[in-house]
Amino acid sequence: MFKALANPTRRSLLDELFARDGQTLGQLERRLPMTRFGVMKHLTVLEQAGLVRTRRRGREKLHFLNPIPIRLVHDRWVSKYAEPWAATLSDLKQRIEEPEMHTQTDNDTQLSGKRPWTAAPTERVFEIYIKTTPERLWEAITDDRMRRKYSFGVGVRSDWTPGASIEMFSAGGFAINEGEILEVEPPLRLVHSFRALWSDEVKREGSSRVTWEIEPVGDSCRLTVTHDQLREDSSGELYGGWPMILSGLKTLLETGETLTTPGSLRYAQASEAAA
Repeated sequence: MFKALANPTRRSLLDELFARDGQTLGQLERRLPMTRFGVMKHLTVLEQAGLVRTRRRGREKLHFLNPIPIRLVHDRWVSKYAEPWAATLSDLKQRIEEPEMHTQTDNDTQLSGKRPWTAAPTERVFEIYIKTTPERLWEAITDDRMRRKYSFGVGVRSDWTPGASIEMFSAGGFAINEGEILEVEPPLRLVHSFRALWSDEVKREGSSRVTWEIEPVGDSCRLTVTHDQLREDSSGELYGGWPMILSGLKTLLETGETLTTPGSLRYAQASEAAA
């Protein structure tokens, strides 16, 4: 992964996918000063490193940013004690450079005649490999007790049949989100609608959809989570927690331990305040 990130062109491709996920090769080519073949080669390296995930939509091949590998590196080498300092310094750098970055973007737009991406994606794809069995992974997704250990203490309730309701709630019983089971194929596929309830802002986003796909790979499983049918310019709160949740799921199943993340720390602080 580090070799893939070392190249500035590949980092630019990831920046483009961060700004607008789910782009075709042609769309990415128009954003970079290189040939179609050159862009294709860089995308292949990123895909092999697990940083880009592709999906077919009709005749088009769409490319999605997969932040999970970067999240795992962060969780391994940036401890909860270093997190506040790292976040503060990163924010300082961004604030100092922001005026210059805006000026550069304006200049690039004037020179190229191309408008920077402004529309937000309506689909997010996350992929992670976990050393476990499909049955054990399915249990971790659907079991309330296990779910709380990697999902910021949030539990889940459903009878896991098509048409049934699915509810997620905090330890204090506060509703986090609700939805309906759309498809169930234990232990390989689960699809449900998703309506966030934890704030007035996310309530206005309406309903979206979450698909869990489990694929056995030797002694491991590839888990792909697709959060789609999102509204244009949807709030990042809806999908921003997936990298931390899936990293915590991997740690729990492979080590039996819980993973400390910014999300879990915020949840613990909120629980202490409520108590």
